[in-house]
Amino acid sequence: MSSMKPREQPKVPCQMEAEVDRISNLPGHIIDKILSLLTLRDAVRTSILSSKWRYKWVNLTSLVFDNQSVLVSSQDPTIIKNKMVKIVDHVLLLHNGLIHKFKLSHRDLQGVCDIDRWILFLSRGSVKEFILEIWKGQRYKLPSSLYLCDKLSHLELFNCLLKPPLGFNGFKILTSLDLQHITMDQDVFEDLIHRCPLLERLTLMNFEGFANLKIHAPKLTFFDIGGVFEDVVFENTFHLSTVSIGLYVNIGNDHELTLGTTSKLTKFFASLPSIQRLEVQSFFLKFLAVDMVPRRLPTPCMELNYLSLRINFNDMEECLAALCILRSSPNLLELELLARPDEQAAPRAVAKNLVEEDFQNCFFSQLRFVKIAGIFGVARELNFINFLLANTPVLERMTVKPASQECGWDLLKELLRFRRSSVHAEIIYLDP
Repeated sequence: MSSMKPREQPKVPCQMEAEVDRISNLPGHIIDKILSLLTLRDAVRTSILSSKWRYKWVNLTSLVFDNQSVLVSSQDPTIIKNKMVKIVDHVLLLHNGLIHKFKLSHRDLQGVCDIDRWILFLSRGSVKEFILEIWKGQRYKLPSSLYLCDKLSHLELFNCLLKPPLGFNGFKILTSLDLQHITMDQDVFEDLIHRCPLLERLTLMNFEGFANLKIHAPKLTFFDIGGVFEDVVFENTFHLSTVSIGLYVNIGNDHELTLGTTSKLTKFFASLPSIQRLEVQSFFLKFLAVDMVPRRLPTPCMELNYLSLRINFNDMEECLAALCILRSSPNLLELELLARPDEQAAPRAVAKNLVEEDFQNCFFSQLRFVKIAGIFGVARELNFINFLLANTPVLERMTVKPASQECGWDLLKELLRFRRSSVHAEIIYLDP
């Protein structure tokens, strides 16, 4: 009886091996793209894919240490801090190549003295973007080594104290600066802005140590500011196209403002000939209306196409200031009027109302979208709405949202009564 050998099966690589091999042989630029889309934590974990992936992550040019990349189950702040320090040290020790972006932001980050050491390490390289957000504790005093990062194009700081060394010559190629919850002296701020000649974007929120802002930035196109300050002066900012500005203090009750010979409204717009988008928030319209309010600005805002005004309709001067800006913006496309809720709950009887001549010589041939929110249906508010509907021949949509349900029905009836110069105008009423 002859014995038959079992037929040998051809060796076929398992599916897992095939997938690993395919991943291992991806082109370098594809691997770099994949890693750039992952969090730092997941990028490091790709080391287990294969031997060819083991140290791919060490060439990352963007290092982001935040809540996603540093996951700690413990609630103990000491354990969290030690874990973060260990992770950052490990990554920087193994990293090979250039670091273009470094971000350090964690909700439990505080009291970490190792930050000085990390910044010193970065200052010896070519870091272009530096973001530091200290969410808890006292202001973190930036070390002098940060001011040696002369390749910076973007700098973002949260809860920091800035005090540059005497030899600091500025960030010569910085184009974007974001400072929030920061402390610095008046002269330090002015000198910093002045020594960033290529600055295009500036964000300044909740600052301490200075109250008079002098912005000298010839390349500036974007400016966003909010905080307690006494004055803002623009010098050589003729390219500013987007401005959002808010003064978070009740000027009438807390500040005594010096009246000048030139209207604050006129001075403010004189330095913004290229303004395209303007948001006047909080009490800044009250600030602009504190002294002489002209009927029209000396030079119209020809490029302004979006305007948002936070306004107290019960304040006659603010209403006149708003009308001055509107008269001076012939090419407006979008308008937003937001009533300040803390001041709008006033009685319906107002001491002095706007008259018909206040609304004269104001025609909007381009205005298409209007949004009005937080109103109570008082006479001045209704006059504004009636005025806008009568002078916007190409209006497409007006959205009205009252401050409360109580005034909703009466307001809706008034809206239906008003004539519209645009046959296509749609009035949308939104419940509060």
